[in-house]
Amino acid sequence: MKIGVGLPSCVPECEPGLVTDWAAAADAGPFASVGTVDRTLYGNYDPLVALTAAAAVTTRVQLVTSILIAPLRESATLAKQVATLDVLSGGRLTLGLAVGARRDDYDASEFDYAGRGARLDAMLHSMRAHWEDERLGPQPPRADGPPVLLGGQSGPALARMAAHADGYIHNGGPPRAFARAAEQARTAWADAGRPGRPQLWGMAYYALGDDRVAEAGRTYLHDYYAFTGPFAQRIADGLLTEPLGLRELLDGYADAGCDHLILFPTVAEAEQLDRLAAAAFE
Repeated sequence: MKIGVGLPSCVPECEPGLVTDWAAAADAGPFASVGTVDRTLYGNYDPLVALTAAAAVTTRVQLVTSILIAPLRESATLAKQVATLDVLSGGRLTLGLAVGARRDDYDASEFDYAGRGARLDAMLHSMRAHWEDERLGPQPPRADGPPVLLGGQSGPALARMAAHADGYIHNGGPPRAFARAAEQARTAWADAGRPGRPQLWGMAYYALGDDRVAEAGRTYLHDYYAFTGPFAQRIADGLLTEPLGLRELLDGYADAGCDHLILFPTVAEAEQLDRLAAAAFE
């Protein structure tokens, strides 16, 4: 199982220089990827812009949107932005997409929350057509665009993944939750008549250090997931705050068949990257 790390660009009040310093350090270290999350009404940096900044200071790591809420964007413009980032990074982009669960992000846009699944279906067709159209440059390294991962756990979401994507990306939780979702993804893939199996990606949150760091991480998760109501507490309770717990989660995800796990920081402090490297790889 490959291990990636999220950029701190998703944590409010992250200093701009930390994004590029973090990406460069991840590239020089043991991590396989750097990832971003996506919101409109939040204090995060735009994921594609953050990954472009990361691309400028890296040469090795994959650049991953985990995930990008595609239906909040216009198809042709998004296709061009994605192709540009893929070309500028030397073909290192992996595009994780989903419909998003927060209604307020859609309320802030010109796109409707209702029908967002059908909109993503249409976008997947149109973006691949744009990537294959020489008039819409630059041409991505792969003729059909970068690898695409799709998230979601509903029947339509899994069918969409099996029909249009290279793999499945899970939205976090304990290894047993990933294992259930991965089995559903493999079943949908087989039902669609696809050969082999989908790539299986996961994510988790961490804050390694003293009680202050752990509390800051839980406060961030409470805020970020406030729209879920009481479930935000369960997410915060799952925060990885000790090296032993992190190692147990890594082992559980590997046993469940995860190909690539991205660990997202919940505290925008440079020491978090060093602590994660020590806990995950030493």
